[in-house]
Amino acid sequence: MLLNLHVKNIALITDVDMNFEKGFNVLSGETGAGKSLIIDSVNFALGNRVPKDIIRENEEYALCELTFLVEDEELKERIEELGVSPEDDLVILSRKIMNKRGIARINGETVSAGTLKEISSLLIDIHGQHEHQSLLYKSKHLEILDEFLKAELGAYPKELNEAFASYTAVCAELEEALKKEKESGREKELLAYEIKEIEEAGLKEGEDEELEKLYRRMQNSKRILEAVAYAHSECGYDAEASAGSAVGRALYRLRQAEGLDEAVSSLCSQLGDIDSILNDFNRAAADYEQSLEFSAEEFADTEQRLDLINHIKSRYGDTITEVIENLEKKRELLLKYDNYEEYLDGLKKSAEAMKEKVISLSERISGIRKKGAGELSEKIRDALADLNFLDARFEIEVTSDNDHLTRKGFDEVEFLISTNPGEKIRPLTEVASGGELSRIMLALKTVLAGRDRVDTLIFDEIDTGISGRTAQKVSEKLALLSRTNQVICITHLPQIAAMADAHYEIAKRVSNNRTETVVNRLTGENITGELARMISGAEITESVLESAREMKKLAGRIKQDGQEPEKQ
Repeated sequence: MLLNLHVKNIALITDVDMNFEKGFNVLSGETGAGKSLIIDSVNFALGNRVPKDIIRENEEYALCELTFLVEDEELKERIEELGVSPEDDLVILSRKIMNKRGIARINGETVSAGTLKEISSLLIDIHGQHEHQSLLYKSKHLEILDEFLKAELGAYPKELNEAFASYTAVCAELEEALKKEKESGREKELLAYEIKEIEEAGLKEGEDEELEKLYRRMQNSKRILEAVAYAHSECGYDAEASAGSAVGRALYRLRQAEGLDEAVSSLCSQLGDIDSILNDFNRAAADYEQSLEFSAEEFADTEQRLDLINHIKSRYGDTITEVIENLEKKRELLLKYDNYEEYLDGLKKSAEAMKEKVISLSERISGIRKKGAGELSEKIRDALADLNFLDARFEIEVTSDNDHLTRKGFDEVEFLISTNPGEKIRPLTEVASGGELSRIMLALKTVLAGRDRVDTLIFDEIDTGISGRTAQKVSEKLALLSRTNQVICITHLPQIAAMADAHYEIAKRVSNNRTETVVNRLTGENITGELARMISGAEITESVLESAREMKKLAGRIKQDGQEPEKQ
């Protein structure tokens, strides 16, 4: 159950802290006081989308925290399966938004909005102001029936969704393959030509880089050779004025004086090193000169090979590695074209097999739906009777069409109803008024609440379009529901408010020249005063106050006895 709601800096709310009770909690207040802000805040905390201007003016952030008490062991296990462990049986959902960035936390740990929604769906269910309008769409009827049969359906819906996705993917591939079948002859010829062109090139990894280096050397060989030959000549021993000859003569003279002074011996050693270096240089220069001797034929062959490699790369890949990878892909594609009939036949068989699986799963699901439709219809009829639909007939029609496969099967589900004796049963989408839709949705919620084990139910103005005796019956149904679930209801009807175990007034006030929404927990005569306001509006007389007291006493007797009052 929801223990506490803490809201800070959301729209007109500065700081609201609400402690909820077990049973039936009611929120009431003047139009425009901010009742919808409470629901907006809860939706915000649950990870739903919120308006851009949700942060209160002149504030830096908006915050909402929901504290739930989780005592049901099965529910604890389901929450733990999602990676959250209740601490002291508490689960705290928190969401903060600032600078257009939202942060969601569960028990202090940051989580994704998806995880927040998934866990919150186990804890709380909200009926929005206009949710009953969704009953006007047949797709909602299928969704409701499947929700009721969640346990019976088990993993079938997920398996069907996956199988249908695979089926549509295979069908799309088959359709594309059939289109290409006519073009396959031309494609095959082109592939064969391209494969032959690449294979005949005989490319090797890294070959292009080595050839480019060699080609640059060949192109610049004349300049390089002249430079190296000049250096070799200047440093060699052939010419009298060369460095090698000069060093040799100098070394010869020094050695003649080497025995005359120890210092000369050191100089001889240094000059000997220079002579050795010059010898090494001259040998290397001579070898390099020989390596630069290319024939015109060698140059032409290298240039031609590079041209071929660059041509292949320009068509099939930026590098030789990419060219080789593309060659393998083209070989595989050609193989597929060589066996195109076999390929098409394989796709057709796969599509047929996937279709059979989709139909098989759809048949299983359809059988469960048709069996469960009767049970849900009966429960809804009972719930509608409690809501002053005394002679209502309600049926769920499930029709199947094997030729119309979807990810949810081949069923169409439609709710049929007759609200008055003697009237023909007709589609709900054609006959129900706004007030009737609200009551039908309440009936559905009460039935589903007993199946999905969600403890807390919030109803935002479920009383739209009803009054009088019907309003009284709705209040009794909500009170009955609150015996097994925590119910939080925003209402403008005194009959519903009188049934509350805890009554909260939503009001506006001006503080420091700023308007803000506040929440007051009502007790005693304050409850009487609020009920009187809801009964008569602005003018509250003693007789209205007395009517309010009587209404509260009657509600107390109904809840205590667990019975409906005698029909008037």
